[in-house]
Amino acid sequence: MSKVTTQKLRRMKEVGEKISMVTAYDYPTAVLANRAGIDVVLVGDSLAMTILGEDNTVSIGMKEMVHHIKPVVKGAPDALVIGDMPFGSYQISKKKAVKNAVQLMKKGGCDAVKLEGGAEMAEVVKAIVDAGIPVMGHIGLTPQTVSKLGGFKVQGKSSEAAETLLKDALKLQEAGAWGLVLEAIPEEVGKLITKKSDIPTIGIGAGRYCDGQVLVFHDMFGLFQRFVPKFVKQYGQLGDQVVDGLETFKKEIQEGRFPASEHSFSGVEEEELKHLY
Repeated sequence: MSKVTTQKLRRMKEVGEKISMVTAYDYPTAVLANRAGIDVVLVGDSLAMTILGEDNTVSIGMKEMVHHIKPVVKGAPDALVIGDMPFGSYQISKKKAVKNAVQLMKKGGCDAVKLEGGAEMAEVVKAIVDAGIPVMGHIGLTPQTVSKLGGFKVQGKSSEAAETLLKDALKLQEAGAWGLVLEAIPEEVGKLITKKSDIPTIGIGAGRYCDGQVLVFHDMFGLFQRFVPKFVKQYGQLGDQVVDGLETFKKEIQEGRFPASEHSFSGVEEEELKHLY
């Protein structure tokens, strides 16, 4: 598999080839995604919740993002690796946004960055793109500002709200964004934005008509068990399998069945050690 680029994703949209995207926060997960031929791997700020146990995504900072991006880049050399810009890293000023985007690329090694927000973020997107960094936008339900949105709720449920989202998408495209994440919006709105925009749209709870789909790895494999969003399809229950394995491990230790002889080293006769007892 050749390295996925933003140009390749644009061509995939043009010919109607669907794009696959998944989150990863560590080397082993990235390796699995790469082996599966996943097109895009996102090191999302969702790791604040799925890995660090936080209640939201806003607490994570640049240091943590760089820390998690680096092993993912190593583990998924064929995928396009995107690093999320954490809350506070791009909202304060364009200058700070560019500086932090450069840091994610330079220290983390990702291929592109992603940031949340609509038309109000267009100038920030343009500044980062002008600095030579590919930017992916994210509209609809934006987890970093979920308190302003009234919680984890579907966005764009009226014609006026849908029109605003479309304007957001086109403004971000005009600013130079190479692609868009559309989160938790009606399927019809996802279809509209996908049809009207020239750049790839990746849906997460945005219906069947986006150019691609993304899910959080820990959601789709049952590793994050606090809640499961409606838009998630689970492709395995690894969490339950791990618990079963750990329970068996504990039981075998208690019963003296692990370790067995095949898990142990030999080399000294017990007779030779008698004088040491």
